[in-house]
Amino acid sequence: MSVYIGQVGTPFAVSLVFTVYWFGLMVFSPVAGAIADVTGRRRGVLVGTALCSTLAILPLTVVDGVWGPLAFRGLFAVFAAGFLPVMLAIVSERGGDAARGQSLGFFNSTQAVGFTLAQFFAGVLLGLVAPWALYLVVAAVSAVVVLAAVFVADPTPPTTTDRPTLAELGREVKHRLLPAPEDRAHLESHGLKWLYVAVLLRNMTVLGTSSLLPIYLLGEIGVSAFVMGILLAINPAAQMLFMYLFGYVADAAGRKPLVVYGMAAAGVHALIVTAAVVPASLFVRAAVVALAFLLLAAAYSSETTGTYAFIGDIAPEARESELMGLHSTARGFGGVIGPPLIGGLATLFSYEVAFVSGSLLAFTATALVARFLVESYRTPVSPAGASPED
Repeated sequence: MSVYIGQVGTPFAVSLVFTVYWFGLMVFSPVAGAIADVTGRRRGVLVGTALCSTLAILPLTVVDGVWGPLAFRGLFAVFAAGFLPVMLAIVSERGGDAARGQSLGFFNSTQAVGFTLAQFFAGVLLGLVAPWALYLVVAAVSAVVVLAAVFVADPTPPTTTDRPTLAELGREVKHRLLPAPEDRAHLESHGLKWLYVAVLLRNMTVLGTSSLLPIYLLGEIGVSAFVMGILLAINPAAQMLFMYLFGYVADAAGRKPLVVYGMAAAGVHALIVTAAVVPASLFVRAAVVALAFLLLAAAYSSETTGTYAFIGDIAPEARESELMGLHSTARGFGGVIGPPLIGGLATLFSYEVAFVSGSLLAFTATALVARFLVESYRTPVSPAGASPED
């Protein structure tokens, strides 16, 4: 969509493709999570949001211009926001106390595979087929997700057949998302609220920096468009391995170290990208950028796996989807304000000033989780001769 809108609109219009998506995640992820927790029907929410997301893609086959596609992009985000927090809650529960990190790490790894394949095939099809045909392919893939969601088994099915009325559901969701001061104990547990603040700051750094990297790599580093594509692919490709590995680390070393080191490495990534202009050799510059993207993949995999496992450890069963959704809200908020902030600094000063400033946000996030986060993982004690899955 960014390419299509860029052909008929301004760079500002292109930036809105990302803004409307992150805004949708920010607002509606905790809403969908709360609905899933209140009703106890997580699979139903999965199927419903996946189906509505698919239907939101279809109008793009006949709508063109700028504002029409952006409107349906926003509608897609409203429904897509409900998929991840609910699925994460299911995956977390299936892993249990003994293997939650491994379960979440494997899920995150498959997400990275999907993202990498999507980028590859989108790039291939972009120049081969008309926009309406490409959107039909996306809708068809989304329909497969709907079908797969039907067969997802929820390890915590509803314990009652009673269904709340729409008014009761609305009141309960509002109460959960806007709790009274005396009802916020779950946000204080183990420093959870500070984790959300840190995630916001970290996403401001990474997404703000990433929004400038294509033009930075072409204009300041001096690589070709082909080499830029290879460099940008390092991050999602490496996540396939790192997500899986850090799932095991989370169950061996705990959650907090992964979160702290992941936040810190995000700041170091921004500094390495800044320093990539120093070498005179173009090859060395590209190698430094490649190292930065490899570090970013490890940082994101570490922080994400540790964070999801941490939330799964401390969340009450009846609020797990909701708290996963609030994590998406923090990420979304960072995605909304990070790019214009870092982009504004680059416009007023320089790329170097912008990236270094972004790194300070990540280091602030590191300090917050190092100081306030309380380790949530305790090695489960299994009966003699029994594995954690038994």
